[in-house]
Amino acid sequence: MTIDYLIVGQGVAGSVLAWTLDQRGCSVLLANDPALPSASAVAAGLVNPLTGRKLVRTWKADELFPFLHEFYTTIEQKLGVRFFHPKNIYRPFRSLAEQTDYLALTDAPEVSQYVSKSTDNQIYSSFVENPFGGLEVTQAGWLDLTEFVRIIKGYFISKNQYFELSVHANDLTISDEHVEWQGVKIKKVIFCDGVQARENPLFDWLPYNPVKGQILTALVDNYPIKNIVNQGVFILPVRSGLIRIGATYSWHDLDWEITEDGRAFLESKVAAVLKVPYQVVAQHAGIRPSTKDRRPFIGLHPDRPAVGIFGGMGTKGVSLAPYLAEEFARYLLDGEDLASEANISRCISLYHGS
Repeated sequence: MTIDYLIVGQGVAGSVLAWTLDQRGCSVLLANDPALPSASAVAAGLVNPLTGRKLVRTWKADELFPFLHEFYTTIEQKLGVRFFHPKNIYRPFRSLAEQTDYLALTDAPEVSQYVSKSTDNQIYSSFVENPFGGLEVTQAGWLDLTEFVRIIKGYFISKNQYFELSVHANDLTISDEHVEWQGVKIKKVIFCDGVQARENPLFDWLPYNPVKGQILTALVDNYPIKNIVNQGVFILPVRSGLIRIGATYSWHDLDWEITEDGRAFLESKVAAVLKVPYQVVAQHAGIRPSTKDRRPFIGLHPDRPAVGIFGGMGTKGVSLAPYLAEEFARYLLDGEDLASEANISRCISLYHGS
């Protein structure tokens, strides 16, 4: 038996790449170890073209955002499911000075295309602190990652192409042309295993810079706001009466444990924004596979071209994965070049140094 691709890991990166290659007509096996923790399992799944206090446009936003909206909605239409929720993000101004600064920033065409021309501040004012008004970021939203991963898993199960088991580098017999695994000949194995890639001897030379994040899930009565609110903390309405509050960022204590400090931090932040009472019912922690230069790790191993990696997307996997999976597919199938900013070849000196 010969197949085209074995995808190892089924978070957002593995799910998106497996679907992309499958839709190009490739035979794809998807393998996931349910015992391993996954950042995708706890992430809020936000997509946001303008980030930070200076409304910085996300890297490659002009390509990423139209592509991701079409990508996720196409899967929904094909499979008759719902997991992608386009929403605006309301950003209340903290002061008159910030209002002035932000409105000046939105004059720039590269920013203005992602900002609503008019914002009804009144609809927020009973629920959110906004004495100075605010703006709405468009082309944003959130992906229900738990549902998305479940749907993609079900799709590959229905094709008998899904395995729940761990795949390690030392399980593989690798030659220049193919890989053998459990009696199957595979043209290429692509690792999409998040921060676990740091323990993979084939890719442990890549400069990851993981960041831990925590979010809260809370019950809230009488909160009719449909859009996401973001001011130092996000408030994501999941459904009526249920919100998520996040997120923390920590480069220390890199474990999957929730902390009282994390909860206290988020509650102090949301207290400055949310006017209505809420009740925390869950808290989750995950480790995001961020990188030193904040760019993804995509490409084939420098000495073992039958093995590759698709990961390192940090906090932006939902936004980055669809467009970059298409780029990777064109590289693998059509011989097109990979963007140098994401290609692991940029780290080749570290491989030779190791």
